[in-house]
Amino acid sequence: MLDSFHEECGVVGVYGHPEAANLVYLSLYALQHRGQESAGIVSADGQVLLSHRGMGLVADIFKEDIIRRLEGFSAIGHNRYSTSGSTLLKNAQPFCVDYVGGAVALSHNGNLTNYVELRRRLESDGRIFQSGTDSEVILHLIAMSKAERLVDRVVAALGEVQGAYSLVFLSESEMIAARDPYGFRPLVVGRLRGQERPGEGWVVASETCALDLVDAEYLREVEPGEVIEFTAAGMKSYRPFAPHAPTRCVFEYVYFARPDSRVYGRSVYQVRKELGRRLAQSHPVEADIVIPVPDSGVPAAVGYAEQSGLPFEMGLIRNHYVGRTFIEPQDSIRHFGVKVKLNAQREVLEGKRVVVVDDSIVRGTTSRKIVTMVRNAGALEVHMRISSPPTTGPCFYGVDTPTRKELIASSHSIDEIRAFIGADTLGYLSERGLYSFLGEGPRGGFCDACFTGRYPVLVSDDEQPIQLHLFEAKDR
Repeated sequence: MLDSFHEECGVVGVYGHPEAANLVYLSLYALQHRGQESAGIVSADGQVLLSHRGMGLVADIFKEDIIRRLEGFSAIGHNRYSTSGSTLLKNAQPFCVDYVGGAVALSHNGNLTNYVELRRRLESDGRIFQSGTDSEVILHLIAMSKAERLVDRVVAALGEVQGAYSLVFLSESEMIAARDPYGFRPLVVGRLRGQERPGEGWVVASETCALDLVDAEYLREVEPGEVIEFTAAGMKSYRPFAPHAPTRCVFEYVYFARPDSRVYGRSVYQVRKELGRRLAQSHPVEADIVIPVPDSGVPAAVGYAEQSGLPFEMGLIRNHYVGRTFIEPQDSIRHFGVKVKLNAQREVLEGKRVVVVDDSIVRGTTSRKIVTMVRNAGALEVHMRISSPPTTGPCFYGVDTPTRKELIASSHSIDEIRAFIGADTLGYLSERGLYSFLGEGPRGGFCDACFTGRYPVLVSDDEQPIQLHLFEAKDR
């Protein structure tokens, strides 16, 4: 049985700097929110590739002696988060392999929707897989290509895959970045300040916050369908694939990206504030204070408070030192899992009518515990406000979401969800409000399938993507 391959990841690459691996390490720190289960770095010194991967957080995996061993002028890195069942070192990236043309390493964010079909075909041809992830098929396709140059092998391989990919490749002497023709997942290019020679100082990353940390200037996005080659001669762009209408993931704005990043050319923080403002306009309520569910709900709560004229308070405090797992006491503490991450401030909440702002409701169980926690701290009323539409469908393009049957909004009305979580009122941002950050222009160019069911990939009954499909203009 193949492992699950739904992944949320962060990718980064540095070309042309004597401390490339150290800069990648720092960039992975900035992208830690995109994956906390494993991380890896591969460096190149012009002759060989050097690799280190491990399970856990970046700070736990890479110590000073390891970074020193990753010598070379270029390096790529990867943070990974996957669904349960595939949390294994064999699935940690970057993958690094030898083939007849040399060595190549790969970091991938996204999902290949024709992965099962490609893997079965390759296995029937005698190919042996070392991991359970879809990314490995790209390496097999590169090795099978008859092209001389690596960039041509990459283009040939990507011509056979479908779905979502933001990729960074590394060979002994060059780095390549690529983004799928639909532009599902973000990828940006920057330049280290003070480095002006053609083959020096290039940085590619999932988000601009990684560029900020290493003092790199943001240049532009890797465009949908673009392949960029970095060599000693500089940066060269290729456009090998027919253009498609872009379908960028709008959930990057709602939750996934860091608020201090620029994604798809816009400030994530400002977008989330605007979503909060529109939420206040569409779902006002008589209340005393507005509080966020930290951290992702903070900008939207600020926007809601500004628009409504209500005081903004931090009624819930987050413990930032909690990992993904912890040992629960034998004598069960009610709502332990939420309490270890969040604590309600009675001094802020007692006797107040409280608006609680969060980015989304998935299964509803966490929201229910938060509402209970706020009530137990003395709140008179709890009004839940969500800065996105109801999440009714899973994602097949690189964001880990539960199956449709586990998503509470797929089978319950808003009032039924309100009753389940125990709130006095519940209001979601509308689909129209979701695109308020675009002003009055058209909302096309984004994938919002998790909210609308309009998938850029046709989905079979067992929720496996089977065929790429562009929406008609009327659907956008």
